[in-house]
Formats: sequence, structure tokens, C-alpha cells
Amino acid sequence: MARRVVVALLGPVHWSPPGVDLAQWRAALAEDVIDLFATLNEVEVAVAVTPADRALADALVWPGTAVYEVAEPTPNAVFAALEGYDQAAVLVSDVPDLPALTVGKLLRPLTSRPVAVAPVEGGGPGLLGVAVRLPAPDWMPTLELDTATPAEARANAPRPGDVAVTTGWRRLRGPADLATLDPAFEGWEATRALLSGSGRPT
Repeated sequence: MARRVVVALLGPVHWSPPGVDLAQWRAALAEDVIDLFATLNEVEVAVAVTPADRALADALVWPGTAVYEVAEPTPNAVFAALEGYDQAAVLVSDVPDLPALTVGKLLRPLTSRPVAVAPVEGGGPGLLGVAVRLPAPDWMPTLELDTATPAEARANAPRPGDVAVTTGWRRLRGPADLATLDPAFEGWEATRALLSGSGRPT
């Protein structure tokens, strides 16, 4: 069986709901994503940060979770830092209610394709995540998860089909996204608590 790792990339967060501290909001989102990844089967879990955010990662990870420091918050930098894995997926951290099945769908095409990308649901800018067979192919461009598109990921591929486009999900980057959170959906406890005003150490 292929050795696979799913990495939460704790990149910058540029928006928080009114009255919610940006740093606390970022930490709550990241905590929920890390907790979600910890429930996944048949994958290892890691976190990636730039050196300036190492303290944030250390405060949130489960014991034994690997933390990778990367020079820039891009999937490419994370892939270059990984050793000993056959497949890897790097996902954003502003998706606290992400269904676990969506992560599995991002990894699934790697049985026959070298790269897979998950778009932002609704066609917004950026990507939800990128998965590759390691080592990542030389033709894959540097992808900024806040701005990249599936077309950009495919631009240098030998064949367009070398980059699979999988199921997307929306990211919490503005008021319209916040309104889509489903209170009945299990999980996202830290984000839920922060929004309810009850507070929670993060």
C-alpha cells in the first residue's frame, strides 16, 4: 500500500467575522482542520507552516504530528520537504467543516494521474488543495492556494489529463462563505465555539 500523508498548510488568513479577533479566528479554523485530518484512515497527518508560524502549529497539533517548516506557504514547498512518502495532499486550513470524503477524492486519482487539484466550490479564486505522487513532477508550476486555478496547474502538463480535477468545497474567506456553514453538520467545534461567543482556548 502506498504511504500517504495529508498536510494542513497554515497559510495566511485575511478575513475574520466582525467582532472576532483575526488571530483567534485563524487558530480556530486550523484547529478544526487538524482535528478532521486526525480522523482520516490510511493516511498520515502533518502540518506545514512558515517559521514565523511555528508556535501556532505547535499549539494545535496532536502529539506525534509532524510539523514542517517551509520557506513559503505553497504546496510545492511542502512537497519538497516531505521524505518517505509515495503520495501527498496539501490542503488549506480555512475549511473547518470540510467533509472527510472530499480529502479522499483528492487522493484517489493518484492511482493513475501524477497530480490532482480540488477547486474552490462555486468557482471562486484559489484551490482547496493539491495532491501529487512524490516526487512532484518537474512541470508542475508553483501554486498559490489563494489564487491558483486548475488551468494554471495544467498549463505545463504533458497532457491535460495528467492533472485530475476533483470535488471542491468552499473556503471561509468572507461573509457570504460564513453564511453557508451548516450548524447541523458535525465537527468544526473550535470555529463554532468562537462564532457563538462562548470562547475556547486555541
